[in-house]
Amino acid sequence: VQLQASGGGLVQAGGSLRLSCVTSGLAISKYAVGWFRQAAGKDREFVAAVSGSGRTPYYQDSVKGRFTISRDNAKDTAFLQMNNLEREDTAVYYCAARLWTTEWAAYKYDQKTWDYWGQGTQVTVSS
Repeated sequence: VQLQASGGGLVQAGGSLRLSCVTSGLAISKYAVGWFRQAAGKDREFVAAVSGSGRTPYYQDSVKGRFTISRDNAKDTAFLQMNNLEREDTAVYYCAARLWTTEWAAYKYDQKTWDYWGQGTQVTVSS
């Protein structure tokens, strides 16, 4: 199983980036996909997650209205569209996948419950 995150970069505040997470070795429609981030000197935190069908997204409060998580199961890929970026969004972003269950969302913040992780992609927002 592999998750490959990409799309990070350097952007000015107010700009946009689109992160991609390409998966392999998974029946992706059976997995929820999430994005987490870790800023320098801080713990890794939940950003967004979406159910296997893509119909039920969840977001951290600070990114609601600015970030959109989506997925294309036919392409085994998930996305994080990030608009109106702020300096506080600067971090390494990780994608993760966990087997979908009826109660998966109740544990979405618990990183130990996520089964697979990709390598990170750096997002740097300058003022």
